[in-house]
Amino acid sequence: MRPPADSPLARLLDGPMAPGRLTWIGLRPERRAEIQPVDQALLEPGRGLVGDRWRGAVTGARQVTLITAEHLAAVAGFLGRDVLPPEELRRNLVIQGMNLLALKGRRFRLGETLLECSGECHPCSRMEEVLGPGGYNALRGHGGITARVIEGGAIRLGDALTREVSSITRPTGIV
Repeated sequence: MRPPADSPLARLLDGPMAPGRLTWIGLRPERRAEIQPVDQALLEPGRGLVGDRWRGAVTGARQVTLITAEHLAAVAGFLGRDVLPPEELRRNLVIQGMNLLALKGRRFRLGETLLECSGECHPCSRMEEVLGPGGYNALRGHGGITARVIEGGAIRLGDALTREVSSITRPTGIV
């Protein structure tokens, strides 16, 4: 639940944020298929990334998944690795330089698109298979976010991700 607009907490939540930058795009053409990195992609409302396998409801919450580059490094460290390729986490977009959890309850721009944060992207049991023993727990709290596409368009590597000034109001309790 969002705090009252004039509260100190609301002012902090609405405080300035440096933009993030899109550093990786991945499309998964079929279930369990390898993710294909691309330099650009199209996002469509109710569909997500064109060429990705996502087949949820038009109003579905998981049209696009995003994770921060900084969390890739953290999860790699938890697993005792030097690096963790984004393909292994099966997210669609990697953003550098922004705490994506600060987008909860918000709309944001990426390239030509407008997206709406729909929640956290929690790990699934497949992470044990993909990352090895402990993979699920290494990713807990670092899985990124899910988003809905509000306005479609093109995205390209290097595009800025910026938070919209006004927040959305959701009955789901996302702050």
